[in-house]
Amino acid sequence: MLIQLAIRDIVLIDRLDLAVEPGLSVLTGETGAGKSILLDAFSLALGARGDGSLVRQGETQGQVTAFFQPEPDHPVRALLKTSEIPDDGDLILRRIQFSDGRTRAFVNDQIVSVQTLKAIGACLVEIHGQHDDRALADPATHRAILDSFAGAESELAALAAAHTNLKATREALEQHRARVEKARKEADFLRHAVEELSTLRPEAGEEAALAARRQTMMQSEKVASEINDALETVGGHGSPIPALSSVQRRLERRGAQAPELIEPSVKALEIALNALEEARTALEAAQRAANFDPHELERIEERLFALRAAARKYSVLADDLAALRDRFAADVAAIDAGESSLAKLEAAMVEADRQYCQAAQAVSVQRYEAAAAIESAVNAELPPLKLERAKFIVSMERDDDARGPDGFDRVEFWVQTNPGTRAGPMMKVASGGELSRFMLALKVCLADRGSAPTLVFDEIDSGVGGAVADAIGQRLARLAHGVQVLSVTHAPQVAARAGRHFLIAKEGTPEGDRVATRIVAISDANRRDEIARMLSGAEITDEARAAATRLIEAAR
Repeated sequence: MLIQLAIRDIVLIDRLDLAVEPGLSVLTGETGAGKSILLDAFSLALGARGDGSLVRQGETQGQVTAFFQPEPDHPVRALLKTSEIPDDGDLILRRIQFSDGRTRAFVNDQIVSVQTLKAIGACLVEIHGQHDDRALADPATHRAILDSFAGAESELAALAAAHTNLKATREALEQHRARVEKARKEADFLRHAVEELSTLRPEAGEEAALAARRQTMMQSEKVASEINDALETVGGHGSPIPALSSVQRRLERRGAQAPELIEPSVKALEIALNALEEARTALEAAQRAANFDPHELERIEERLFALRAAARKYSVLADDLAALRDRFAADVAAIDAGESSLAKLEAAMVEADRQYCQAAQAVSVQRYEAAAAIESAVNAELPPLKLERAKFIVSMERDDDARGPDGFDRVEFWVQTNPGTRAGPMMKVASGGELSRFMLALKVCLADRGSAPTLVFDEIDSGVGGAVADAIGQRLARLAHGVQVLSVTHAPQVAARAGRHFLIAKEGTPEGDRVATRIVAISDANRRDEIARMLSGAEITDEARAAATRLIEAAR
């Protein structure tokens, strides 16, 4: 709940600190004293749209700080965790408004976006008034309000899970169907390509090897005769090898007679013979390489032409043809398997849709039962609020083709203000005073169903008096048993039921050149006079004081 509100330099407020307690607190004062300014400042701290005109004249910035003590299990703590905001128990919302229109937002002294501040503020406070366009008056919230009243948490969780599964299954099916359709269009090309490349049987590195062999064969024709002549010289009939071998053997036989003369020569001859033998071997290899089959050259050239033509056709390198064939083959296999997978995904989609419809139907049943219950409860609250001829209606439209996260139902709160008139959306049909009373009746029925811990009512008793104002006060007091309630009121019947009474007034500043809004908690004696003023006007009479005393005692 709200513990304290601190306002600095906002419009007529120079410095204001308001400590708030549990239960029902009312704020009263003359028209123009600054009650609306107080609520505008509070709304600013909760994430409302900023405006440079809110800054007190002569100042460069204003500031509003709201201190809260939410329960340990309050949903706002999960929001703090998601937003990575420190959570030490208490919660401090702070908004700085600059005179040039800029604002800065803080939660627990950590700077945050206005959207984050607004989301956190919505968990903590609801503001209701005659012209309020938030809270219960917003049709976008009506389905969630009805679900909260229905207590359909488990059914809603099942629906959310079914929707998530349906969405994922649909996306998988659509993606796979698109792939299969694309593959079907390319199937003929892929099958032909796989057949062609499988017949070609390309290998990585084959082009380079064939090109090198072809180059060797073309050059060998030019050097073949020289190789033959060299081989004849080295290893043919005119070869020096036999003569050198004979000379070596003769010298070896004489080696014992003069070893120091013979051995160097024998070694030199051995080296020469080995070199000649290596040369002969190399020349024989060159001769074999040069003596190629002309048909082999033709086959190599045909193979190179086929590889390079396929590479141009498929816009890849010849070395990548083998990998391309394997990829095309995999695509063909995927097409064949895809048809089977598509059928499985379509079956899964049918099952996911069945589960979604089952979960949505369960939620819908809960909603229709809750709609009847909430209509009965709210309508029972209307006669004391001088709406005895009015009727509250939960309008529900069902769309069985809908597949959203919230199920089949569209929910909106309607009212009929008089018998025989056309019912319609609450915001369009009800007048300002009627709207505030409809919302109060609705809030009373929803007080224990997920309400924010702090409720603010802004002059919802405007334009009514007597028994109606007293009925409003009774309901605000009932609400205050479960949540913290702050009410800006002009009705003495409402003020009499408050646990704490604040008086808002304008006073001159010490400098005497400006006025400022002040707010004080008033004692029981002063409270009687304030309620008497609300009853009688500017002049407080003894009769008004006596009437105020009776109101306070009756409220107790």
